Order: sequence, then structure tokens, then C-alpha cells
Amino acid sequence: MLFSSLLFIMVFLPVVFFGSRILRKNKYVNVFLLLASLFFYAWGEPVYVLLMLSSIIVNYFAGLLMDRQKKRAKLILVLDIIFNLGLLGFFKYASFGTVVLVSYLHVSMEPWVIPLPIGISFFTFQIMSYIIDLYRGKFPVQKNIVNLALYISFFPQLIAGPIVRYEDINDQLENRTVTIEKSTEGIRRFILGLGKKVIIANTVAEAADRIYALDPGTLSAAPVWIASILYTLQIYYDFSGYSDMAIGLGKMFGFEFLENFNYPYMSRSITEFWRRWHISLGTWFREYLYIPLGGNRKGKARSYVNLMIVFFLTGFWHGAGFTFIFWGVYHGLFRVIERLGFSKILEKCKPLAWIYTFFVVNLGWVFFRVGGLKNAFVMVSKMFNPTLPGLYSVGELVSHRCMLAAVLGILGCGLIQQIPEKVPAIGKAVRNPVVQYLWCALIFGISIMLLASNTYNPFIYFRF
Repeated sequence: MLFSSLLFIMVFLPVVFFGSRILRKNKYVNVFLLLASLFFYAWGEPVYVLLMLSSIIVNYFAGLLMDRQKKRAKLILVLDIIFNLGLLGFFKYASFGTVVLVSYLHVSMEPWVIPLPIGISFFTFQIMSYIIDLYRGKFPVQKNIVNLALYISFFPQLIAGPIVRYEDINDQLENRTVTIEKSTEGIRRFILGLGKKVIIANTVAEAADRIYALDPGTLSAAPVWIASILYTLQIYYDFSGYSDMAIGLGKMFGFEFLENFNYPYMSRSITEFWRRWHISLGTWFREYLYIPLGGNRKGKARSYVNLMIVFFLTGFWHGAGFTFIFWGVYHGLFRVIERLGFSKILEKCKPLAWIYTFFVVNLGWVFFRVGGLKNAFVMVSKMFNPTLPGLYSVGELVSHRCMLAAVLGILGCGLIQQIPEKVPAIGKAVRNPVVQYLWCALIFGISIMLLASNTYNPFIYFRF
């Protein structure tokens, strides 16, 4: 069930929201929200909901054992991490592993085809954050299995994040309040995210997918550049829109989730980009991998190696394929280059720094999007050879509506948001509640009309 579906907006969400308001007490609301979340997941994954429940039960008892068996806590932690990574590895990477064995090592076997459970990367990382921080003594063990299960399976952030650490939500599971102001803000945030997804991401996705579906050899430089920019907009508005909807839904039920995006395309370095893009994932890898590996405490050379390990796994986390690994290593290399001194050069010329960053990020998304490294390199070579002819013109592949959405998307990446800060009169008008309500009503109305007309409505991060 997609957040950007009429079924969710018109049926599921109102029933769950008003049902939770009728129950009022958090201990009853938690049970209700847990059942609603399991139903939400089972709607798309009726079989794999059992997998998630099994994972919840194993980690619940692992936490209890760690609390009672202090001397064996480290062993229990290691075994539990092996279990969690084993599940993730089997369902997400086993098929890729057999393809590598057959295609590259020429092992005689049939490649496995294992369906990927939706959101397994996200809820596995959340489970691991609980068990690791419990071992570190950051909070007492959660003895109420309903609360732990709700933390792991809560439907707003279950499918595509943000990755919520247990430390950040522990107190809210039992002590939270739902106010009219918080619910109103939650609804506003949800509508803004819905608009990002339906009005911008879906519109530019149609043209981007149309171009990337063509044989790269038939394309000239212009369509390839257009496709890369459209996909750069699509993935940002798709994923940040989902995060906005998740944060808004959390507020509607009294939960406060941390921000996951902060206008990443306004960054002036790849280092800054990763402080602004998918913040919850970057925080997870920093806390549970980079720092335990030694971070930057063991010398520059070791810190560079640690960075490359983190970005290799960041790419592999996004998908089982060489293009994702290349994308991760690619970003890691630029992080190392900046640490070697290039960041000082960037600081001297901010416009050049922004151009460099956007160019590197945009080029990286080509490898992220294209299926297969060979095709990705063909697309990139086309981008840098404008003399090569193609079979299609930009006008044949990109509609006027898509171009309008792209322009709005570019402005909304942080440029237009700066105006209220620099012009006090506009800022005061924008913050006016009446203006806010009218703006949200307009976005909601347009989004519903587009959904009702069966507009193209994929969700990129479901497969990660």
C-alpha cells in the first residue's frame, strides 16, 4: 500500500488516525498501531510479515538475554547481528551471489530468484540499532514486546525510512501527546511530501524512465543529459517526499522523527552532500560502522580506508548489483579526494564548488539508475561526446508538462526556500496560517486529481 495511493489517503489513514484518537491511552494505542502496521505490511507482503515478526521475536529475546546474562552479552550480540545480517543477506543478496557464480565463475547451477521483502534493509537496520545500543548501555532493555514491535514495524517509516534509532524514540513509545497543533503540522507535512511525490517525482519519472528504457546506442548527448537531470530530480523528490510523509504521519500519532533531508543539492562538496542526503542512513553508518572501525582516530590513511569501506557498503546496501557498488565507491573516492585537500580549494570559490558537487552527484545517479555497468558507461560516454548522432530528439521524449515539473523541481531544491529568509515581507506572508492552509489545499487537490487519473506512481526506494 503506497502512501501516495487513494486507498491509503482516503481509507487506511483516516481509520487508523481516528481509531487511535478514540483509544487515547498510549498502551492501547500502541497495540492498535502495531496491528495496523502489520496489516499495512501484509497488504503488500502477506507472507513476509511472518519474516518480520520472527525477526522481532528473536531480537526481543536476544535483548532480554543480554540484560540477564551480562557476562555473555557480547556473544549474544554477535550471534544476534549474524542472524539479522544473515536474513538481510539471504533475501537481498543470495540471488545476486548465484548470478555472479554462474556468470563470472562459471559454476554450473541455476541462478536463484528470491523475491525481496519490502523494506527489509530499513527495518533490519532499525533492529540492529536497538540491540547494539542496548549492549552499549544507552537505555534499559525493552520488556514490553508490543512497544519493541511497534518501534520496528510502525507503518510511517517501515517501508522506506527514515531509519529511526531506538534511542531517539524510546521515551515516545510510552510518553507522547497528540495535540491539535502537532496533528495539524503533521497533516501539512504529509501533504507537502505527497505533492513532492505526485506532482514532481511522478511527472519527471515518466520521461526519465522512457529515455533510460531505450538502447543507449540510439541516444545523442542531449537526451542523455536530460534523463540524468530528470532522474536526479526524481530520486530526490521521491525519497524526500516519502520522508516528509513519514515525518508528518509520525506527528499525527504523536511521534517526532528526525529530519532525513536538508536540501542536499545546495551542497558545495560531496562531504556536505552526505550530511544533507539520507541523513538517517549516514548517521547509522557513522555510529555503527565508521566509528567502530576507528573513524579518523587511527591516522589519515586508516580513516581513508574506513571511508571507502563505509561507502562500499552504502552502495551495496542500496542494491545487489555492481552499479550500486560502483556508485558507493565513486562517492567514497570523492570524499577521500576532498579530505586530501581539495575541500580547501572548494572553499575559495562557492559557485564553482556548487557546480562541481552537482556535476559529481548527477553523474553518479547515472550509474545508480542504469541497469548494468556497461550501459552506464555507454550513457556517460554519450554525455561527453555531443557530436554523436541519435535517433530521438528531446521533444519526442520529454513533454511540456515534464519540463514544467522539472523547472519547479529545480527551484524547489532550496532556491525558492531562501526567498522568505532574505525578504522579510514575503517570509511573513508565507508563514501566515491562511496562506499555509490554502497552499496545502491546492497541493492536496492537484495530487488527488493526478492520482485519480491513474498517473504513473512508482516508489523508487521500495526496492532498497
